[in-house]
Amino acid sequence: MILICESFWFGIFQAAASEVLENMIDESFRKNRNSENTIRILGVPCGAVEVFVRFIYCNRCTEEEIEEFGIHLLALSHVYSLPQLKTRCTKGLIERLTIENVVDVLQLARLCDAPDLYLKCMKLIANRFKSVEHTEGWKFLQNNDPFLELEILKFIDEIELRRKSTRKHLQEQSLYFQLSEAMDCLQHICTEGCTSVGPYDKKPSKKIAPCSKYSTCEGLQHSIRHFASCKKRVGGGCVRCKRMWQLFKLHSCICELPDSTCKVPLCR
Repeated sequence: MILICESFWFGIFQAAASEVLENMIDESFRKNRNSENTIRILGVPCGAVEVFVRFIYCNRCTEEEIEEFGIHLLALSHVYSLPQLKTRCTKGLIERLTIENVVDVLQLARLCDAPDLYLKCMKLIANRFKSVEHTEGWKFLQNNDPFLELEILKFIDEIELRRKSTRKHLQEQSLYFQLSEAMDCLQHICTEGCTSVGPYDKKPSKKIAPCSKYSTCEGLQHSIRHFASCKKRVGGGCVRCKRMWQLFKLHSCICELPDSTCKVPLCR
């Protein structure tokens, strides 16, 4: 495709949009002072160049043009330093990513320094890797760009490590929440009493309604009754009693009440 610069004012207009084109136009006028100069734009379809030139004039391209020439326009916007067109193409290509084209778009994003598009491609490959492995783009990548293949595999490993770390963190949070709730229920049972277990110095009442944490409180009440009557706990042979010992010990570590006022057993 040949871009014809018919006047000096056309060159000024181009320069306002692209410094690269400004330098090319200046160089062309220095070499040839005639009223008509040409700049060759090679490597992309003529239709893509037409859209590219029209974007320089009106700063606009349609969805149909992005659909047809998005990859070529991204390359042109990078080569000729048109950030507005580059942003438009990046957004359009992200919306059109598929399993079949993601590897090709990733390679282009890497060459054209489009980090948002690059990251979206990487995430899609990581999430659908088994499907991507069967595409022609991946097979071509394995044969021609082992460094990018390694980069992708490392990214997938990092994603998996982050997921494992997140799962572990959520499990720990859940455990801390359960322990905190158990401590609250233990304090509540031994101080106020609940449906079947109450303070040692107060007679249990059958009229007490279930508390707001009754699902935890009920299980703890069963464990307390078992702990009080279990014969195995003396020899340390009962698992349920060991858990109650752990709860009592944990409570004693965090209890801030004076020894004489705390009604939780074994706190002192």
